[in-house]
Amino acid sequence: MIKIITAAQMQGLDRRTISEAHIPATTLMERAGSGVVSCLEHRLGPVRGKAVTVVCGKGNNGGDGFVAARLLRRRHANVRVLVMAPTSELSRDAATMYKQFVRGGGKSSVYLYTSKAQTQALLRDSEILVDALLGTGLSSAVTGRYAETIDCINETGRPVVAVDLPSGLHADTGRIMGRAVRASLTVTFGLPKLGLYQNNGIDLAGEAAIVNIGIPPAYIDAVESRTTLITGREVRTYLPGRQPSSHKGTFGHAGIIAGSVGKTGAAAMAARAALRVGAGLVSVAIPASVNDILEAKLLEAMTVPMPETKARTFARTALDRLTAFMAARTAVAIGPGLSTHPETVELVQALAKQLDRPAVLDADALNALTGRTALLASCKTPPIITPHPGEMARLEADATPQTVNSDRIGTASRFARERGLFVVLKGARTVVARPDGAVAICPTGNPGMGTAGTGDVLTGMMVGLLAQGVPSWEAACAATYLHGTAGDLAAARMGQAGMIAGDVIEEIPYALRQIYQASSNTPNTIWNDPV
Repeated sequence: MIKIITAAQMQGLDRRTISEAHIPATTLMERAGSGVVSCLEHRLGPVRGKAVTVVCGKGNNGGDGFVAARLLRRRHANVRVLVMAPTSELSRDAATMYKQFVRGGGKSSVYLYTSKAQTQALLRDSEILVDALLGTGLSSAVTGRYAETIDCINETGRPVVAVDLPSGLHADTGRIMGRAVRASLTVTFGLPKLGLYQNNGIDLAGEAAIVNIGIPPAYIDAVESRTTLITGREVRTYLPGRQPSSHKGTFGHAGIIAGSVGKTGAAAMAARAALRVGAGLVSVAIPASVNDILEAKLLEAMTVPMPETKARTFARTALDRLTAFMAARTAVAIGPGLSTHPETVELVQALAKQLDRPAVLDADALNALTGRTALLASCKTPPIITPHPGEMARLEADATPQTVNSDRIGTASRFARERGLFVVLKGARTVVARPDGAVAICPTGNPGMGTAGTGDVLTGMMVGLLAQGVPSWEAACAATYLHGTAGDLAAARMGQAGMIAGDVIEEIPYALRQIYQASSNTPNTIWNDPV
């Protein structure tokens, strides 16, 4: 996994690289600008003949922009550079790169900011915009000409490539500092910044690419960060191998306790997802009167009818049979479509005390534990819980979905540490936390997945990996990443609007194939595709 860091930590890495490794700041700037151009062409295609406007501030972010402008011009783009301050006010290294751009024949392409109207006209005639206005050092609200220029950039509707961070976005919190650029692509350097994965950063960063600018690995290893980014390369190491001599018993038996009248679909989707992610066997425990309905939906999974209430939900009397059901499975999932019938709630609370194997608790299993989260500490094996923000707010005292979303990393980390379990806090940029408080953020997934049943799919994928012997932390991270990848593949095939959970299930094998196959990433660039 890749460490996600603060602005101060990145500045410290830059300082060490310059002073101790004796790599000049201009060399780092050259590599950064080169990375911007490479990623821009990777994402938007060749720039030859295209009108590209690079908007440069007076600091080092602007210096990266001048490098990018020079290299774009070398690729025969029709480059124009809008400079926000007199050249006498440029930082030393930015001034150096500005002079190189001018010496390369770019002087006639430089425009000094004079007015909002001038900026609007310049940007309106552009096909691609490069935002090199403000970097990670921003600490106060954006005002004046910078605010006006950001408004102009956002009004164009053109693709925007942000240099290191969308201008106006706080590097650590991901909050808008008065105004902020909405980017199509953010090319960040060295290590990803925390603000790209929090709050407004989720919407404003667009697609993200991380470019290696040559910071010595030993310096990166020395940075203390409890937050990391899940990558496809890491997920590949978590997945089990499939030997020629393997059989269905090799890949475990997942047990799923789910469903009630009107909600057999949740159980069916979880079961299909567990099978699609590679589990050898899947059995679903289901209230007796809806067993036939579930059997009609499932061909490859087995079903086990259980005692039920008059409301056709799991009855308290099912406890002994469900305990035996769990004992016969490699891993279990509890929750999808259970309902919140009082007797079923009592049953779930009793089952929580019996958990002695890898498990996933989701949906109504979490609702049943509202006000009773101490029961989670009694589990002999720490479970994985997969709440969305509303469920997380019900589990956390005095929390609301809004407070959860405003501090997703802190909320997940704190709850995992205090309860000694694994938390997968679902949502845009899903957060995975483990009992020691460390956190991983998933960069995959898209808004098309905001539809009924995708959470049941994630639960099924997670228990499917647990059944195959993948440890809880690795299973949580891998399932979350693969779930998002499958959603991204579905969106690429059909578009986001109208996607359903079944579309995600059908793409799971292709997501796995993409992970198992050789990575298409170049050695110096790591790509993540949020949207």
